[in-house]
Amino acid sequence: MAEQTRSSSSGAGRKGEATLQSGETGPGTPPGSRGKTTLADGVVAKIVGTAAREVPGIHALGGGLARTMGAVRDRVPGRGGQVTRGVNVEVGERQTAVDLDVVVEYGTPIAEIAAETRENVIAAVERMAGLEVVEVNIAVDDIHLPDEEDEEEEGQTRGRVR
Repeated sequence: MAEQTRSSSSGAGRKGEATLQSGETGPGTPPGSRGKTTLADGVVAKIVGTAAREVPGIHALGGGLARTMGAVRDRVPGRGGQVTRGVNVEVGERQTAVDLDVVVEYGTPIAEIAAETRENVIAAVERMAGLEVVEVNIAVDDIHLPDEEDEEEEGQTRGRVR
């Protein structure tokens, strides 16, 4: 999927990290280029998850089982929403590849949503992380019907004291 070349002698990041900047040190170099900046896979996955959810017509991310398990995890006190649910990234040194599992709203044109999602994800990752996105693979796992209750909402309703 993504470029996997890593060189331990050049100070490249560990597996699961991208090295954005690796500069020289010393008084003669500009302060902004001293040191190195690395990004963990999880950082890229959060950017991807957030960018995908911004697209109108995307109802949720993750397959049925992932959404169900996420709804259970979200009810645990102190746990926030799972931004990376349904997102899988492979981060190389300068490139990344993305796999997304999505649920779309009924009545929306899937091909258009997929194209818009790819554009939004690629723009966000390239702008924020500075990585080249080599591919964004999208699997549409379900269609959300207007009269369906979300698994997340259903789980929250069951957990409420009445």
